[in-house]
Amino acid sequence: MKKLILITILMSSALFANIKVDTTYSTLGAIVKKIGGNKVDVVVLGSSKYDPHFIVPKPSLLSKLRRADLLVINGGGLELGWLPPLIRSANNAKIQNGAKGFLDISHFVPMIDVPTSVSRAFGDVHSQGNPHYSTDPHLVLTIAKAIKDKLVELDFDNADVYENNFKNFSQEWSKYLQKLDAVMATCKTKKVVQYHELFNYFLDRYNIKNVGNIEPLPGIAPSSKHTIKIINIIKENGVKTILQDVYHEKKTAKFIADKTDAKVRVIPHDLGADGSKTLKEFYSNIATQLCK
Repeated sequence: MKKLILITILMSSALFANIKVDTTYSTLGAIVKKIGGNKVDVVVLGSSKYDPHFIVPKPSLLSKLRRADLLVINGGGLELGWLPPLIRSANNAKIQNGAKGFLDISHFVPMIDVPTSVSRAFGDVHSQGNPHYSTDPHLVLTIAKAIKDKLVELDFDNADVYENNFKNFSQEWSKYLQKLDAVMATCKTKKVVQYHELFNYFLDRYNIKNVGNIEPLPGIAPSSKHTIKIINIIKENGVKTILQDVYHEKKTAKFIADKTDAKVRVIPHDLGADGSKTLKEFYSNIATQLCK
């Protein structure tokens, strides 16, 4: 009798258990929470304080991956330097590449900056294109729909919950975009220089021209010669804004600013990188810094 009761309890617990979702980055995690609501338990693997290309593959991440029902990744090669060995070591069949519980968001996003050829001579170039698409607030609903569809596939019994959450979030986000677009319309003629090409999607969305990068090539530290070149570009183009992310060294941007009329603006690449707590705060902070 006791054994039967125990089996019944275990079956009931499994029936009503939340979907355990791991995401590689914070912005993805926040969107999963919006769509999954109280039906999902979300764990973010990578800290937004660090370079998203090189998250330290700590052993503690293995335990998180081993119990996951769904793994949501940015894709586009962004996690290539740290995630694949962890997935293999986790030995969780649910979340292996190609499995039902593996979701690569980059497959649903129109990637930009796709190289015509890939060579180490061009620096750390991503063959599938620029993977930093989550900086574009207009792609949030594209990401949310992909997540909604996957949650419905994995947990059809709660499909109505995910569909309603997506509908409500879509309405909320569309209203927010109207306000954000109005703010960005005030600085559409701005020209900027950025350290790494982290913000191309946001800049392209709002027709802001990036005239140069502090990195001479992706992943290559700036040389003195290239730094002087950027100083000249800033002066020639009347650039007033240098976009600096939170994890690259900041001395070069400060040096360039001191030699020009440009100001350094620290821009978050991921939710929480600047202390932001919500999706709206994250994107609004980017807009505020850009339009100063």
